[in-house]
Amino acid sequence: MNLKRTFGAVLTILGIIGLIYTGLGVINHSGQTTTLVVTGIISLLFFFTGVSLIRNTKDEA
Repeated sequence: MNLKRTFGAVLTILGIIGLIYTGLGVINHSGQTTTLVVTGIISLLFFFTGVSLIRNTKDEA
């Protein structure tokens, strides 16, 4: 497996975990608004970067 694809998968998983954390914080009204916004933005960045790495990396055998 390509190293870029592995790193993309890790970033995607971290993004999903962060988005779930942010969603739970919004639903439960826990945490400050600024913290949830920053966490959500960083999670979106990780998620879309990971998906982009997975999609754009070509397999070379």
